[in-house]
Amino acid sequence: MDAAVIDPVRLDDGAVLRAARAGDEPGILAAIHALAAYEKEPDAVETTPAMLTRSLFGEEPKVFAHVVEREGTIVGIAIWFLTYSTWTGEHGIWLEDLFVDESQRGRGYGRALLASLARVCVARGYPRLEWTVLDWNAPSIAFYRALGAQPMNEWTTQRVTGADLTALAE
Repeated sequence: MDAAVIDPVRLDDGAVLRAARAGDEPGILAAIHALAAYEKEPDAVETTPAMLTRSLFGEEPKVFAHVVEREGTIVGIAIWFLTYSTWTGEHGIWLEDLFVDESQRGRGYGRALLASLARVCVARGYPRLEWTVLDWNAPSIAFYRALGAQPMNEWTTQRVTGADLTALAE
């Protein structure tokens, strides 16, 4: 079964929440750039439309996206992939990015995107939906708490990149 397949959902205002499909790459990339600007790293995005095509729609995709489309424009994205817990013995979903265009916030799109991932988890028996949030992002933290998300305060994300990654590989 394709991990990204969800039934399209028409939201109250006529917008549609659906799995991303080929052709959505420009809209998804625009949302990624807007997210990077919001997160105060506007020049950090290296992703191209071709990279999104390969990652989301290639022969064996390992990353997936749900989008909210309103009046022909992608206004919200949830980009995610599967994780695995050795403690539960089950997969889960890691939400890499959640973004709703600033002009479209307050319409329930963020909640709808997260709910779509929760439905995937429940339908497939995945016990976890996880993500990170920047410490200074108080509006998002409040939003997540209102949905029942709990912080993992004793866990700190670790990352190895660039020359350190190359050195570790050697």
